[in-house]
Amino acid sequence: MKKSTLFICILAACSGTAFAADDAAAPKAAVPTISDMLDASGVAVTGYLDVAYNKMNSTGLQAGGAASRIFDTPGATSTQTFNNFNLQQAAVIISKAPKEGFGGLVNLTAGQDAPGIAATGLGLGDANHYLDLTQAYASYATGPVTVIGGKYATLAGAELITSPSNKNYSRAWMFGWGPYTHTGMRATYVASDMFTLIGGVNNGWDQVSQIQGTSGKTGELGFILTPSPMFSLATTYLNGKEGSTQGLTTGGTIGTRSYLDVIGTINATDKLNFVADYANGSQKNVTLAGLAAPIEAKWNALALYANYQFTDVWRASYRHEGFDDKNGFRSGLLIGGVATGQKLTSNTLTVGYAVDKKLELRGEVRFDKSTQTAFQLSNGGLSNTQHSYALEAIYQF
Repeated sequence: MKKSTLFICILAACSGTAFAADDAAAPKAAVPTISDMLDASGVAVTGYLDVAYNKMNSTGLQAGGAASRIFDTPGATSTQTFNNFNLQQAAVIISKAPKEGFGGLVNLTAGQDAPGIAATGLGLGDANHYLDLTQAYASYATGPVTVIGGKYATLAGAELITSPSNKNYSRAWMFGWGPYTHTGMRATYVASDMFTLIGGVNNGWDQVSQIQGTSGKTGELGFILTPSPMFSLATTYLNGKEGSTQGLTTGGTIGTRSYLDVIGTINATDKLNFVADYANGSQKNVTLAGLAAPIEAKWNALALYANYQFTDVWRASYRHEGFDDKNGFRSGLLIGGVATGQKLTSNTLTVGYAVDKKLELRGEVRFDKSTQTAFQLSNGGLSNTQHSYALEAIYQF
């Protein structure tokens, strides 16, 4: 064998050994995680845990036994001043929202808030309903139009079911006595950066299975106007047949319910913003407890919010609310066996501290007042005022 040929063979053998050594030393390709696979498929999985402690100087109930608050007094009893640790919500949201094509969303909510947001046909009235299918819908997007079908959150109101979306711990009355979800179809048309139009048809307020006798559907119309980054206006109007079993009614009667909600937002600076939420509702053919003839029940409400971000970790939010329940239909106040109207006002101050991007701690004080001696005390008496102190922790993942 020639020397040149022998040299080439030795060089090739050495090179092969070097390559083999390099291959052995090279790290193996990482196995994709579930998160990696979901991200690659466009599926997002998020969630949060909301736990709180709330102490009141009242029972958390009104005369007649209806709750005087929304969400933050689970298990209130007429003989005990409310003083409780609450597992408000543990929620998971799985969604896929492509700009074009099919998608969907599933939102599960567990915890003490679940019975309160339950819909007819899906846990309403069941005190043990601690896991709620809050939203579940399919979607299709094409250009500026998106259509969804299934069960979805209402457009009405500045406050939302999802705890991290709200600035205060306690919810406003107008949130609790408004709609939570609808089951039907909704179309959204983004006409421009400044204007969005929304329309839909559904079974009504919080109804997966429509209440017997309500053969008609509820229409939904909304628009969002954003003329500048500093200002936006969102309006929602709902109209349709609804059962009058809510509040202090004899049950079984059906009437037309109309509901208008208008939300205005002003972003004064990058740290300060203001929100105003006005609602006006009515329902015909309502037979209230203690009244012989059906009436048209009416109510309206206004909530004003101011939110200020002091630093990256500290913030404060103030809410003032007035709720005029002219006939007692929404609040459920019962005095002497008769449904009674009342005007409610509340002032709420919440301070938030962000431990990190995932965890926020909140402290809150709230003062409520009624034009009636509406709030139950643990000694059996009644008062026209009540107040509470609360601590809350929200962890997002």
